[in-house]
Amino acid sequence: MATKSMSAARSTPIIGAFPKMFVPFIVVIPGMIAGVLVSEMVAFKADPAEGGDIDYNDAILLLIRDVLPNGLLGIAIAGLLAAFMAGMAANISSFNTVFSYDLWQQYVKKDRPDDYYLRVGRWATVGATAAAVGTALIAAGYDNLMDYLQTLFGFFNAPLFATFILGMFWKRMTPTAGWVGLVSGTAAAITVDRLVAAGVFDLPGQGGAFVAAAAAFVVDIVVSVAVTQVTAPKPVAELAGLVYSETPKEQRTDPEAHRLPWYQSPVPLAGIALALVVALNVIFS
Repeated sequence: MATKSMSAARSTPIIGAFPKMFVPFIVVIPGMIAGVLVSEMVAFKADPAEGGDIDYNDAILLLIRDVLPNGLLGIAIAGLLAAFMAGMAANISSFNTVFSYDLWQQYVKKDRPDDYYLRVGRWATVGATAAAVGTALIAAGYDNLMDYLQTLFGFFNAPLFATFILGMFWKRMTPTAGWVGLVSGTAAAITVDRLVAAGVFDLPGQGGAFVAAAAAFVVDIVVSVAVTQVTAPKPVAELAGLVYSETPKEQRTDPEAHRLPWYQSPVPLAGIALALVVALNVIFS
């Protein structure tokens, strides 16, 4: 019984991460439906001047207004607010943990009591909340939220992905190289974004965001590899659980995985996810 419970627990992160791969799909499809069913959106697509005060950011709310009856309308609005609050709470909680323990404790004030880092985390929460409010002013400068999100993904997700890939599969990778590569990749993405904004490159729509993400990924990889050559790696004994090749198979695999149903097994879910992503890219390309 305990083994079975452990197997289910190990599979839970995979199940939880699976829907996140289709966030673009979930975001795009309702907007397409709204563009057909909501009269204001139809008029806005034909001529933005005829749309009045609405824009594409209103698509979901207008679709809910026109399609759902009153009872479900309240549930939908409550669900949207709950999802927003949960997402913000998780992001801010993650931020204060990383700031207080991974940054402040590691590089600023070491070996202090836990209550000291708890206070640091609380102040970090206040700062993160203020910063989040401030970013709303930046988001207001974009035509729609999807453009803003894609820009942020290019700045942060692309270089972070490159750093994780190198760190997971290359045991020679050093902590200094990871940090320098991450910062360099983010700087590259910001540089491309500013060049597009200045008109140096003509990349309409989300083209600039995708080019910025590609630049961030490539620069991160190149800089990380270069810095690794001149910095000392971590001892091999400390890489277990961090680097794929140095982690024993019994630690990185679930011996009971073959007993799980297909919808809890990582390999079938990954295959389905890959097939759907390829199909959607072919259909909408």
